[in-house]
Amino acid sequence: MFNSPSKAIIEFFKAAIKVTVAGVAIGLLKEYPYLLAAIVSLKIAHVVYVSVIKPKANRNWILITGMFLTGALGILAEYWGVSQSYWEYHHIDSTLPAWLPFAWMMAFYILYTLEHRLVPFLKNPSLKNRLVLMVVLTLVIPAFGEMVAINMDVWTYSWPYQLFGVPVYAFIALVLIHMFVYFILYLIFKNSYGKMLPFSPTGGNHQ
Repeated sequence: MFNSPSKAIIEFFKAAIKVTVAGVAIGLLKEYPYLLAAIVSLKIAHVVYVSVIKPKANRNWILITGMFLTGALGILAEYWGVSQSYWEYHHIDSTLPAWLPFAWMMAFYILYTLEHRLVPFLKNPSLKNRLVLMVVLTLVIPAFGEMVAINMDVWTYSWPYQLFGVPVYAFIALVLIHMFVYFILYLIFKNSYGKMLPFSPTGGNHQ
């Protein structure tokens, strides 16, 4: 599938380590949601600065817009799930923890960056193969962080058919949200920054 399997594997594991570390951090700071929110928001501010504000930035508005879209859609999904008792957050004094929208935003950032780093390694970078890669990564990468956080008692799913605490429905929901965000981004940016989409004909060269 990849021209350089070893390099692709390294990029994959780097992303997996990032979300695993994030899961551990959430688990350790679960009783301090506002502190955790402040820490993650600082990282997001740095990404925004590097991507669109600083001199000679690549003006990657797709990345920034995707992060905020994912944060908004993620929170809507979270409110729906918690209100329906499909999952529950622990150790907080509110319905949802303060760090949650920022975590969704960072999830998009990690996936978007990884997709762009892996696309150039595809032997056949066809649209189909790029979309398959994006779906697979969305199924696998966020799960590492979720499994760690769940097993550190941050939240619990009531949905059945679970793998280390993450239900099949959650895997599906993650893919649907991620691909829906990309659909919106395509509609907005296809005539301007479309080359920064990982499934575009010239995608994979921008991060």
